[in-house]
Amino acid sequence: MFDAILIEKSGETQTCDVKQLSEDQLPEGDTLVDVAWSTLNYKDALALTGAGPVVRSFPMVPGIDFAGVVAETTHPDLKPGDRVVLNGWGVGESRWGGLAKKARAKGEWLVPLPDGITLRQSMAIGTAGYTAMLCVMALADHGVTPDKGEVAVTGAAGGVGSIATALLAHRGYGVAAVTGRTSEADYLRDLGASTILDREELSAKPRPLNKERFAGGIDVAGSTPLANLLSMIRYGGTVAACGLAAGMDLPTSVAPFILRGVTLAGIDSVMCPMERRRDAWAHLARDMDMAKLDSLSVDLPFDKVIETAPRFLDGGIRGRLVVPVAPDLG
Repeated sequence: MFDAILIEKSGETQTCDVKQLSEDQLPEGDTLVDVAWSTLNYKDALALTGAGPVVRSFPMVPGIDFAGVVAETTHPDLKPGDRVVLNGWGVGESRWGGLAKKARAKGEWLVPLPDGITLRQSMAIGTAGYTAMLCVMALADHGVTPDKGEVAVTGAAGGVGSIATALLAHRGYGVAAVTGRTSEADYLRDLGASTILDREELSAKPRPLNKERFAGGIDVAGSTPLANLLSMIRYGGTVAACGLAAGMDLPTSVAPFILRGVTLAGIDSVMCPMERRRDAWAHLARDMDMAKLDSLSVDLPFDKVIETAPRFLDGGIRGRLVVPVAPDLG
């Protein structure tokens, strides 16, 4: 038997509790993992509170990512004792996730953890940091180099934004950190931000084009903030879009795309191909400043996850919340 957070639903009533489960209740899969660390992400908060239609079937163990040690496997590329990390693939949504001491998954979903990253650090990075790296890689792929100008990062004090700011600064980019919490200015400067912008600057009714200001952008908001950001991108620039915190709509025109050659690069971390995932984690092993990672992550006890989830939706969380599930594993 092992501890797990379980979301259940009866009629229109959803409940969340820490419960004892057995291995035979786990879903099918060729690999059993002893989970060492997980996280609390925005999507997890939506699932735990029922504020968004994240969970596709009940009961559900939430947790869209986890890191741990392979306990049993029949997958040819894995063996017991391997340190692995999982992001996405529908875990915590349509398949039981990482907020439990054990998880069963398909071996093809598990990324061997690169040397130089501990299990805890891998979850301090987590899906947020892995997504941030996919965004940084997309900017580089589209020719947005540090000499082209500042890159704007929306939601900069959040999980994706914090790590994106640190990664970009490490690579030599000037970073314009956009946040609704200007009280976090010192925190963002410590991560490497060169400019702090109040998100109100991206909240006005969008114009087709504004003054060219940024070489690129990483956006977690969508909707009006993304529309305004696109209107401010310099000729040939790129925005990597990975979130919808402000909404799924995009009230813009084709002007930035056909008059300035701007690219809007969509970033999907859930079903991203394995080769790209491995590249992202390899880059993280080289480019993530672990001292900065420690400064932007805090441990959240397993038994405090459920009660903390609503704060995520209220915008009251800074950086990364790392959940020690069985930290003695490493």
